[in-house]
Amino acid sequence: MTEKVLTLPIKDLVAFYGVNDFNLELIRKHFSELLIIARGLELIVKGEKSKIEEFEKRIAQLVAYYDRYGSINEQHIKQIMGEEKGNEEKLPNDDSSDIIVYGNNGLVVKARTPNQKKIVLSAQENDMIFAIGPAGTGKTYTAVALAVKALKNKEVRKIILTRPAVEAGENLGFLPGDLKEKLDPYLQPLYDALRDMIPAEKLAQYMETGIIQIAPLAFMRGRTLDNAFVILDEAQNSTESQLKMFLTRMGRSAKFVITGDITQVDLPYKQPSGLIQAIKFLTNIKGIDFIHLDESDVIRHRLVTQILYAYKEHKKD
Repeated sequence: MTEKVLTLPIKDLVAFYGVNDFNLELIRKHFSELLIIARGLELIVKGEKSKIEEFEKRIAQLVAYYDRYGSINEQHIKQIMGEEKGNEEKLPNDDSSDIIVYGNNGLVVKARTPNQKKIVLSAQENDMIFAIGPAGTGKTYTAVALAVKALKNKEVRKIILTRPAVEAGENLGFLPGDLKEKLDPYLQPLYDALRDMIPAEKLAQYMETGIIQIAPLAFMRGRTLDNAFVILDEAQNSTESQLKMFLTRMGRSAKFVITGDITQVDLPYKQPSGLIQAIKFLTNIKGIDFIHLDESDVIRHRLVTQILYAYKEHKKD
């Protein structure tokens, strides 16, 4: 029997090992022939030499993935440990930095999953990007980070963020306050992302002068959006006519990112989602790219990933 001690270059062991060592147990399950003892940053591994060498290789890949994307979940571990074949394209490629922008209080905003990385790379090649996937995959946050980066680099003159206020519907008038106060709850995720990346005083100044604009989708009608980074969030809740209206607002020097989750459409019954139709109509147009995120991109609590898988499996039945 061979014994080897591996030292992990990890700062946050809880994030790497998982809550109650959830991730570590998954690793142990895959390498059941080995005795794996965790003592802080050290992993003591006992067993056959060939198995230990394979374990060392896989752990190195897992550490590289964690170091690059800042998180790991059950899906990532299965991919890297070789349990899921055909997913090699989702493993990390360490030849470039994933940092998008530096936010407030030393926050480093970067692409944390392979598909988020695809969004960043696609933005360099395409003027219109559709980022489609379930909750928690960082679609909106990544898009806002790209917009802030473009503004800071003077690639655009303004940022325009919009969402359909579908949930309000005909009940909007019964909500308290003026129009802005009625709509703000629906736009809150966009505010939250901006507050992470732009100092409060600067953000207030940008919004006061119109450099950053946040408005419901209906307010885009009749405008030409030029020299701007424009994000349409929750696009699954736009109708075909609304989405067509929005997409045709695009000016010559604009970048559009459209995000949405086609599994969570809140439109009235029998009202087709404009986003689902756009996937059918626009897929083969040069300059438009579709990035599909999935459960492996979720960077929230591990239970979110399991919940999404449960619903996905239920729909198959």
